[in-house]
Amino acid sequence: MSQTLVVSISGIRGIFGRGLNPDVLVRYASAYGDWILARSGDGPKVIVGRDARVSGPICSRIVVDTLLSQGIDVVDAGLATTPTVEMAVLKEGASGGIVLSASHNPAEWNALKLLNEKGEFLSPSDAEKLIQAAESGSRLWADYQDLGSLTQRDYLTYHVDAVAALPEIDVESIASRDFRIVVDAVNSVGGIAIPEMLSKLGVREDQIVKLHCEPTGIFAHPAEPLPENLTEICERVAVEGADLGIVVDPDADRLALIADGGVYVSEELTQVLAADFWWKYHRGPFATNLSSSRAVELVAAKYDAEVFRSAVGEINVVEEMKRVSAVIGGEGNGGVILPDLHYGRDALVGTALILQHLSNSGSSLSELVSSMPTLKIAKLKTDIGDLDPDTVLAKMAQRYADERISTIDGVKIDFDDGWVHMRKSNTEPIIRVYAEAGSQEEATSLGQRFMIELLD
Repeated sequence: MSQTLVVSISGIRGIFGRGLNPDVLVRYASAYGDWILARSGDGPKVIVGRDARVSGPICSRIVVDTLLSQGIDVVDAGLATTPTVEMAVLKEGASGGIVLSASHNPAEWNALKLLNEKGEFLSPSDAEKLIQAAESGSRLWADYQDLGSLTQRDYLTYHVDAVAALPEIDVESIASRDFRIVVDAVNSVGGIAIPEMLSKLGVREDQIVKLHCEPTGIFAHPAEPLPENLTEICERVAVEGADLGIVVDPDADRLALIADGGVYVSEELTQVLAADFWWKYHRGPFATNLSSSRAVELVAAKYDAEVFRSAVGEINVVEEMKRVSAVIGGEGNGGVILPDLHYGRDALVGTALILQHLSNSGSSLSELVSSMPTLKIAKLKTDIGDLDPDTVLAKMAQRYADERISTIDGVKIDFDDGWVHMRKSNTEPIIRVYAEAGSQEEATSLGQRFMIELLD
């Protein structure tokens, strides 16, 4: 496998023209088409959407034409957020969906994100079968009178309306706060979706300050919503005297917040703030992944709610949510998953929950954040050279067998005053080392200690 093509349960992603080539797109799209045909019987239909990357239109055309050539009907959703495509699959009763987006990867990357008939990412077992099929075997192609049909439809308004129609959302109360909000969508599809969501929630158009909201696919800064990439919006929130800033990644499934005064709010707190709001209406379990902040457990204690942990990866969190009947869930990378809408990370629903929380409480975002647990995470990664990552992680599990550990996804060690999680990346040939403690210095020190121990 090329180092610029990464195949995992998170999708097939690579640098267009240097790994993610047209033949690769046809191979994996057609393997997905075969998988759809085997499950769907007559009249299979797939929704295809994309973010604003420059390679998006050509990648989309290749994928759409491949599916049509297999006799699969395609609805082209055009520029669409990942959660919008997930919602569209449910609305249409479709057989599945494909999103062309490499999430937070740089602009030269693109990816196939594959969805099942529930608008959810493929299960690990289904993804593995599809990957194996793509790498071997022949394809089912339709003859000329059985080709699929192509229609085009925009689902953003449907998605936005569904979020605003949640019983817990009171548009009038949000509108009465007269929020001034800066939006940074890194020049991708969130630049269309988030302003429309805000307008639907009653935020006046002249109070929405758009920063990098033109969907050109030329990213104005690195696409991952980390503090070092968001200095411009922090400054803009302060200059505008805005109530908050909203930042999304290129496919708008991750939400980061900037508090009044231009202060970056950890992505880890997005799901915690959303849960703090939701638990006021619905008591029940929460599910997240092993690498997410312990802050959610501390907030859950106020509501006598349990928190369950899964392996990293959205579908793993979703499966855990279903297993425990979680009322809400997410991931610490800014992902909020609300089952009442759909089982997928969704920056639009996250935005609505946060604004309603602010409206109900009468607080500023900085005040809400100050009421949350104060914990800091260090997110590090290390190249272990030619060492086998599974062997390295097994050694760590054995070394710390007497501690509270989980080995469902790499090795996580829980200490009284913090934790460390070491795991192979789903998207890069590295080992990730995440650590959390009471201060940034302590978290970084803990993570660095284990980076050294991995190579001992």
